Parts: sequence; structure tokens; C-alpha cells
Amino acid sequence: MSKRILHVVTNISKYEGIDRPTGLWLGELTHADDEFEKQHYLQDIVSPNGGHSPIEPKSLERFVADASVLKRKNDPAFMQLLETTKKPSEINWQDYDAIYYTGGHGVMWDFLDNAELQNISKNIYEHGGIVASVCHGYCGLLNVQLSNGQYLIQGKKLTGFAWCEEVLAGVAKKVPYNAEELAKQRGALYQRKFIPFLPNVVRDANLITGQNPFSARVTAFAIIDALEAKS
Repeated sequence: MSKRILHVVTNISKYEGIDRPTGLWLGELTHADDEFEKQHYLQDIVSPNGGHSPIEPKSLERFVADASVLKRKNDPAFMQLLETTKKPSEINWQDYDAIYYTGGHGVMWDFLDNAELQNISKNIYEHGGIVASVCHGYCGLLNVQLSNGQYLIQGKKLTGFAWCEEVLAGVAKKVPYNAEELAKQRGALYQRKFIPFLPNVVRDANLITGQNPFSARVTAFAIIDALEAKS
């Protein structure tokens, strides 16, 4: 039976309080989607509100929009999936072997406190499934609590978009919180590459996280390794 992946994407199209666009960092979805497709995994997309998931304009710029991104951006069927994402209420967690939180700065606003997504993640994790994220996607993990009241990430090794990368991206004063610091406050054992923006994936049992947009494919490889080991 094919494994099934639940991708999580944002509904947020601009930074709060300023006129700056944001949204899904498209490569973080397409690079993972490519690798899961090669394994013939079934894939669904959910967002906090369902419906339209906007694309971060910077993820379409020439130096980051590779063949994977351009192929999907020019594929009407794929783009339609980003117009019709599922609502969390339409998701049965029992159907999924892994949940994968994509990034883009928009997620900082709509992933952090979404109780429905937190409940889906908790149940997948507690029943032996994979909980994963890339880049800012880890904002969706920061407040997930297990049945015993402990934060899912407490005492776990993880990574995600580093504060130094926020500074280098020129948005440290525009984002609503320091996700790296918040992860540490939740008891996570945060790790990052010494040199910013290099691919990096960290696995701690069923928790798999990638550091930045360039980490999506290696994160997908780690998810595949974990799922195939369970087969």
C-alpha cells in the first residue's frame, strides 16, 4: 500500500502591518513533492483555512526558481491544488504516514497557534508517523503538545530557519517572533549549519526537520528513509 503524505501550506499573503508580500516558498513544496512522487506516495495539501495558498514572490526569482519550481508553476493542474487546499477539519489523521510543514514567512502568522493542525500532528506522531518540517515550517511544531502535556519538540534535536538567516534576509525586524529562540524556550535542542543557507536536515526518531529553502529535498530523502524503514 502506498504511503500517504500530508503537506501543510500557508494562507498568508503579506506580512502583518507592512506592505510586503509573502506566502508559500514554492520550492519547499515542489522539491519534496518530486521525491515523494518518485516513490509513488499519495499526497494531499492542507492549509489552516483551506482554499488559496499564495506563493512567496521571492521563491520565483531566477536564482532560486529551478526546474522543479518552474515545472509546477507552469502546470495548471498543480497550481489548482494550491487554490483548493483542504481544511484541517477535512483531514483524518489516520490516513497519513507523515505530515510535512512547508515554509515561507507567511507561516509565522498562521501555523503557530492552529489547534486543528497541532492535533493532527500530535496524533500522527503518537501513533508512530513522521512529523516533519522545512525552513519556517517548524513554526507549526513549536506549540504542539503531546497527550502528556509535554511539547513535542521538548528534548528533541531539530532545525529550522535560523535567526542569523532572518538577519541576512533583511527581515529580522519585520517578523513577529524569533522562531529559533522560541524553539529553544520549548526545550528543543536546536541545531544549524555554521554557514547560513547550506542544506541541513536533522532527524530525531520520527521528528525530521530541514533548516532552510535549500533543505527541502534532503528533508524529503530523510522522510522517505524513515517511512521505508517501517515497511
